[in-house]
Amino acid sequence: MTAQSLAAVAQAMVAPGKGILAADESSGTIKKRFDSIKLESTAESRRAYRDMLFTTPGASEFISGVILYDETLRQSTLSGVPVPKYLAQQGMIPGIKVDAGAKPLAGFPGETVTEGLDGLRERLKEYAGLGAKFAKWRAVIAIGPDFPGSFSLAANAHALARYAALCQEAGIVPIVEPEVLMDGDHTIGRCEEVTTAALERTFIELRAHRVDFAGMVLKPNMVVPGQDCRQKASVREVAEATIRCLKATVPATVPGIAFLSGGQSPEESTEHLGAMNTLGALPWQLTFSYGRALQAPSLKAWGGKPEAVKAGQAAFLKRARLNGLAHAGQYRREMEAA
Repeated sequence: MTAQSLAAVAQAMVAPGKGILAADESSGTIKKRFDSIKLESTAESRRAYRDMLFTTPGASEFISGVILYDETLRQSTLSGVPVPKYLAQQGMIPGIKVDAGAKPLAGFPGETVTEGLDGLRERLKEYAGLGAKFAKWRAVIAIGPDFPGSFSLAANAHALARYAALCQEAGIVPIVEPEVLMDGDHTIGRCEEVTTAALERTFIELRAHRVDFAGMVLKPNMVVPGQDCRQKASVREVAEATIRCLKATVPATVPGIAFLSGGQSPEESTEHLGAMNTLGALPWQLTFSYGRALQAPSLKAWGGKPEAVKAGQAAFLKRARLNGLAHAGQYRREMEAA
């Protein structure tokens, strides 16, 4: 895929009024989600759940692409169409999670580095053959009393950049995801400081690895206080702090920024995104790449029951539509009740 083709896919991923569904939960994570509705996690139950999401009528109006897990990329819909082919037919771009998860960073207690670079070139070639047009790699950055340090930020940024360069070599658009976690009691100011440092280091490494910014999508956290912080932040404060951080670090040539929800409620993540898109003209599209914040109401409405598929799809479509409106700067909190 040429640089022009990569840029075209990246732009389609962040198209106005649309965002990305993250349906790439590992087997362990989706088991926890299924435990909440007392459903056994099997290949068939996972397939049925994701089929419900992917076949929601009208989803492609608000969903530009879907991040898949390795298992799902190889599965077919319940109607027998390979999942990547089905998504493409509906106008949703198929993507794939390629990292092997965050592991403890030796010598640095409390800090992690994401693994999965070994054999990645070969895996990307296979995934491209299976229909994946983009990929995702997540770095995990925790905030503690004396971390993150510069070494762990550099180690994670280096891995993200190596992954991104390999993706572009394979003709696949990389989603670059440095996530500063909400866990902890840190203030919004501390989150802004760490997020700025993480993004600065990430773009230093991306430049060094000759990654084409026009052919990638950034997936950062929003700048929010830690979950246990006593000083809560208003929607406006979150929007302003996040935009300030992005303006200081993200090159204008990046086509779009697709936020993760990172533990926020579905309503909070939509409201924060909507507020950011009312703060004036920006060089990039600001959209969503949510997992739980898009899926949680749908999972609850479905409950693993075949007869509740339509209820699950209705709940998913509502969240997708509201987030599409947030991308367009047209979301209002009262829309939740509609």
